[in-house]
Amino acid sequence: MAIPGQHNLITDVAGLSVGHAEDVGVSTGVSVLVPDDRAVCAVHVAGGGPGTRETDALKAGTLVDEIDALVLAGGSVYGLAAADGVVSELGASGRGFALREAPGVPKSPVVPAAILYDLANGGNKDWGREPPYQALGREAFANLGGHFELGRTGAGYGAMAGSRQGGLGSASIVTDDGYTVGAMVAVNSFGSVTVPGSEAYWAAPYEIDDEFGGIPVPAHAGFDPEDWGEAKANPAPRQNTTIAIVATDAVLTPSEAQRFADMSVAGLARAIRPVFAPFDGDVVYALSTGQKLLSEPKPFTLARLGELGASCLARAVARGVHAANSD
Repeated sequence: MAIPGQHNLITDVAGLSVGHAEDVGVSTGVSVLVPDDRAVCAVHVAGGGPGTRETDALKAGTLVDEIDALVLAGGSVYGLAAADGVVSELGASGRGFALREAPGVPKSPVVPAAILYDLANGGNKDWGREPPYQALGREAFANLGGHFELGRTGAGYGAMAGSRQGGLGSASIVTDDGYTVGAMVAVNSFGSVTVPGSEAYWAAPYEIDDEFGGIPVPAHAGFDPEDWGEAKANPAPRQNTTIAIVATDAVLTPSEAQRFADMSVAGLARAIRPVFAPFDGDVVYALSTGQKLLSEPKPFTLARLGELGASCLARAVARGVHAANSD
């Protein structure tokens, strides 16, 4: 039977570190994931209003197959600058893609990023020409480690999940044959994460050991298909977005990583209703730390990992929101 890893976090996947930073006055934050070595990565952009950096570099047929870090940030377009801070730190340590190895020619760290909209959450955004995100990126990088708190943390600090407090969530699973899959997500969704008229999470069927409260879906639960429960009222473009990372220690090619991303994105649909709306910028990155070869038949093993990625992501959504509303 598959069970959560030691910490039930994405860092249970061998070779990953995560760091977070928040600006309480601004009510925003940044989360950074860094693999020990450059890692194969893919992306699935599902929402209608995404804000991203370097997603095109991850497409099949492009020059770069591996990334040096991933960034999730609040701040809408301003938050993309968090990746600049991470790039600076990685570059200073000599890490990155080298088109030409020569003295005096710096490497180019590849750091894709995705942002969510938290500009209207009541924090002080009067930053003039100095938004805080590059500094927050550096701070999150300095905080890299293997364990972290859920809820109002990092990129999820100023988020809203429907009409309730959003947050930063994570979960992991380890299979009987030794593969580890993990997810990390900042939940700022238009849609609701709970069943209408209930405190039960849509992700309840995937819950393990009461990890987000153990609240069962009411028996014979039924509702109007147009009843979205605690979804946000009157959504506006780019004022939502759920941004996530799924990871595995399995060795994946770029095309296999893309399928892993494409399957894992289903986890958002299991945990949020509605999802992938025109005003959501939902994005899921998928990466491989390349620790364990895919067993034969490889397509079947990849299908297993994709399903585990989806269930991990659904659990991470509920864990993050539950933690944010339990403080």
